Order: sequence, then C-alpha cells, then structure tokens
Amino acid sequence: MKNPFNNLICLAVLIITLSCSNSSDDSPTSEPIKIPEAIMASFDYTISPTDAYVLILNNTTTYPLPYTGTWDFGNGTKAITDITGVKEVRYSTAGSYTISLTVSSDDTTNTATKEIIVNDGGICLNAVCNDLNTTGLKDAAKTFSVGTITRSSYISAGGRHTEILKEEFNNLTSEYEMKMNVMYPSQGNYNFSAGDAIVNFAQVNGMNVHGHALIWHNATPSWVENFSGTNAEFESMIEDYITTTLKHYKGKVRSWDVVNEALEDGSGHPLRNSIFRQKMGDNYVKKCFQFARNADPDVMLFYNDYNMASSATKRKAMFNLVDELGDLIDGIGAQMHISYNRPSTSSIQAVADGTVSRGLKLHFAELDIRTNPEKDANVSELSATKASAQKDKFKEVVKIYNAIPLDNKFALTTWGVRDNESWLLDFWGVPDWPLMFDENYNKKAAYEGFLEGLE
Repeated sequence: MKNPFNNLICLAVLIITLSCSNSSDDSPTSEPIKIPEAIMASFDYTISPTDAYVLILNNTTTYPLPYTGTWDFGNGTKAITDITGVKEVRYSTAGSYTISLTVSSDDTTNTATKEIIVNDGGICLNAVCNDLNTTGLKDAAKTFSVGTITRSSYISAGGRHTEILKEEFNNLTSEYEMKMNVMYPSQGNYNFSAGDAIVNFAQVNGMNVHGHALIWHNATPSWVENFSGTNAEFESMIEDYITTTLKHYKGKVRSWDVVNEALEDGSGHPLRNSIFRQKMGDNYVKKCFQFARNADPDVMLFYNDYNMASSATKRKAMFNLVDELGDLIDGIGAQMHISYNRPSTSSIQAVADGTVSRGLKLHFAELDIRTNPEKDANVSELSATKASAQKDKFKEVVKIYNAIPLDNKFALTTWGVRDNESWLLDFWGVPDWPLMFDENYNKKAAYEGFLEGLE
C-alpha cells in the first residue's frame, strides 16, 4: 500500500509548479515557448573541377534543433547517413539520376531532390550537357560578335574567368574602368592603365573592344561636376578629354558609346539636366559625337540607353535624338536589362525594326535576364521552371537579333559572365540568376537558349 504522506508531498509540488507557471506577465523570467518552423532540406551540387564524372554535394540545411540526414545518390547504391562535410560521388554510367537528401527532426521530415544527366562528356547540370556544343558562342554566332564585360582585376587574376572569355567571346567591354571618373580622375591627369590591361588582353586573344562610355552622368568625376571655369572652358575641356581618349585607343578600340543614358525617364523623356547639358547646351550630345568623329574618323560611334524595349515613349525619344545626329552616329546600343517574362517579343522587335529602318548598326547591349523580378528575398535557388523560362527568353532575344540584315549587325553583349557577379544582386538587393553561367562557371539552360536562337 502506498504511503499517503508521499501523496501529500507530490500534491504540494504540483500546486507549486502550477503556481509558478501562471506567474504574472511582468515576471522577468517568463518567456513564450518558441516552436521552430518545419525543417526544410536543401543542398548544393557542382561538378568536380578535376573529374567531369564526379559530383560534389554539400548539405546546406539549416535548423535550430538537432536533425538527421540521409542521402540517396540515385545510382543504385544504398542510402547513407549524412555526416559533416562535402560528398563526392562518381557517376560512370550514362543515364538520368535523381539525387535526394532527406532530413528529419522529431516528427518532421522533408526531402530535397535534384536531377542530373550523365553522358560521354561527363555530368550535365542545369539541362546543358558538355557535348551539346563543341564550339563557343563566338563561333556559333557567325554573323555578329558575342561580347561580355570584364575588369582589369579579373584579367590579371586569370583562371577560369579568362578561359571563359577566350572560349566564348570575341568582343569585350570594360564594366566600369573606361568611363570618365576612372580615366580622367583630375584635370590634366589621365589614367588609362585599367583600360589598357583589358585592351591588351583583347588584342593578344584576337578580340574586339567596345569602349563604354565616354560621357555618362553617373560616372562624372567630382572636379567636372564642380567645374569652376566658364561654359566655353568646360566645353573645351570635354573636347580635349574625348580627343585624348580616342587618340590613345585609336586602332585598338573598334567602337565607343559616346553618350550613355542621356534621356530622363519622366514624361516626354527630355534630356537629363546633367552638368554637360548645363554647361554645353541642349545640343551637347551632338557636340560630343562631333568631337569623337574628329578625333578618330574610323571608329564606330554609338548612343546607348536603357528601357528601349520596355517603354515605347522612351524608344521614340531615343530615335528622335539619334535622328538629330545624322551621319555622326553609326549605331544604337539598346540595353537589354530584361526579365524572363517581359518585355514582349513585339517590343523587342520594335527596337530592331526602328534601328534597321534608319540604316544603323544595332548593339543589343548589357543583356541580362532576371529570374526574380518578383523580388522574393526568400528564394534560395533557380527553379527548373524559371531556368526554362529564362532559356526561352535568351532564345527569343538572340533569334530577333540574328534575323536582322547583315549590314545592321554589330554585337550582342551580356552584362556579366556568371550569376554571382551580376550588378543586379546589389541593385535590387534580392537573389537572382540573370546570366548564362552559374557561380561555378557551369553552363546554364540559358546558354543553350542562346545557341538555339541562332538556329
């Protein structure tokens, strides 16, 4: 028989416990119990740089409570328990494989999966296999140049970046080091060293260089913004700057964006009220083109701007500006910062049609295709659906460009090589994958879309 005194002790303890749990809200020790969200499995994968048949996998699951993980590599081997560190798995037999990582914590379980293909060339990621093409983009695009941007630091570092440049592209643009604030940092003091590094690399490797950009309101050195001389002295200084720059690169740079983004986005798209307009007048754009033409009669001169496809009214204003330049201009740079779902095919075609009708060369410049225009800050990877849509948009852009007459073709330039280096990440502050190579230099479905646009 149980001791009744023990029962009384237990009852007292229970009363004290309940009393403590119902203490007032102002108690310094009372905190709500936090229940973690359901566990979500995730992992990264890439191909080994030393063996095209070896896949490197890394569990990227994050969860505040202890959990277990199990890998199924899809190759018929027994599932294994996840341990700290990367996994290396070799796939030597051709076929399709589904890789899964299952994670569990208490009663919660979740599985992440990814697909790969293995063929004679090794493992294929992102729906593009190593043997789908044996030539680079520059060789596949036989009637126009294929370009991208680079930096002097990328050139000096070498490695996979420069290998990709040499394999895929034949037209280089400096991302920011051939603009006024870098080349002309103080009055009378020119610094062409960064641009020279890019130009020298291009010459050694048989590439053209597109100069970008002589005049841009967002790359104006402070001493120019605060110029203390007369308007006539300002104009003379600009003429000297353009003349000095073009003579320095004469015979080395095939083309220049003389003026970049001169039009406002507001109603009617008037000229920006930049220091150049204030000091040189409403015809400053034409003056700059004339200075450039005088300095190098052989170089091709372009006007470059954005939203040409997205805005019909801005496109009209741009063509009006270009028409006023007469024979001083050789081509139009239409920036292609677009998204997987817009602008429409007809809007992109309108840019091409308007340029061709004027007998000018067309540069589809600054091409990147956003996969996250919804600005979802929580998305962690490029989905198969978005990758496919991006591929289709790359194909569409290239197909439109490739169809214009030969005399109007110039170059199609992507604004970056791999996703993690894109300016869009900082500009929008959300994840995105806008280019043709992922952060490990693997070709994405977008790369194949580019090639399909040439067919």
